[in-house]
Amino acid sequence: MHLRDLRYFLTVAEERSFTRAAGRLFVAQPTLSKQVRRLEAELRTPLFERDRHGVSLTPAGEALLPHARALLGRWDDARHDVAGAARTLTVGFHTRIGRGLVPSVTARMEGWRLRFRQVSWGDPTAGLADGVDVALAWLPVPDDGRFAWKVVSTEDRWVALPAGHPLADRTAVGFADLADEPFVAHPASAGALRSFWLAEDHRTTPARVAAEAGSADELLELVAAGVGVALLPAENTDVSPGFDVVCRPVDGLTPGRLAVVWRADDRRAVVREFAESCARCLCYPTDGVRSTTV
Repeated sequence: MHLRDLRYFLTVAEERSFTRAAGRLFVAQPTLSKQVRRLEAELRTPLFERDRHGVSLTPAGEALLPHARALLGRWDDARHDVAGAARTLTVGFHTRIGRGLVPSVTARMEGWRLRFRQVSWGDPTAGLADGVDVALAWLPVPDDGRFAWKVVSTEDRWVALPAGHPLADRTAVGFADLADEPFVAHPASAGALRSFWLAEDHRTTPARVAAEAGSADELLELVAAGVGVALLPAENTDVSPGFDVVCRPVDGLTPGRLAVVWRADDRRAVVREFAESCARCLCYPTDGVRSTTV
């Protein structure tokens, strides 16, 4: 039996819905259903009653529920204890961090080893839903009470254009000139993060999505091929010569916010220390924490 199967079971039990649970776990609903059926086969009994009114626990499911909570809680505690003993912090991120942040914050985190894990844009928690300790992520992240964050930088939104695009000769581009362009978007599972990088907050009609990309390299390849244009942070516009792409600032858009994000129930001092170190390295004010649980 895998702990992930228990986590899937627990999430469905809490949400009383496979659809909502899949959204919370950032997995496809068929995948979630398959794993729950696998767990039921392992235990040789149904755990959920499924009907047109929703999902409810069977007596066997009710019996498993407190044990699943306890096992997963003990595993999370064990993982934190091991990480603390090894003095290792795993940091999730979506795109190239740059900004001189990695060497600067590593020097400040004396006695701690930082391990960085790149995560697909399809997971808007940048790995927090799947085991990383903290994440460097662009807001918004899912605001359902599970996460706390501290903004460490704000950056303008720029546009990546194919080199031959009619707007590529401009020094800056108004968003009104981009609104009807085909866009390369984050995967649908990115939710509000996808909407932000499509600038849905500045549109009167929905964006025209030509393709989806799970990473920055995939996005740039699609833009270079002329599939569409894409918004990206100013500090990530230093495009490799291998991509036939030009980047320009966009007028009329609110800036993006880069944040250190952690699980709201993670009270380790090292998590707050990492967030404060990132803010200082980027010369950002050290107030403005979304939660004071750490």
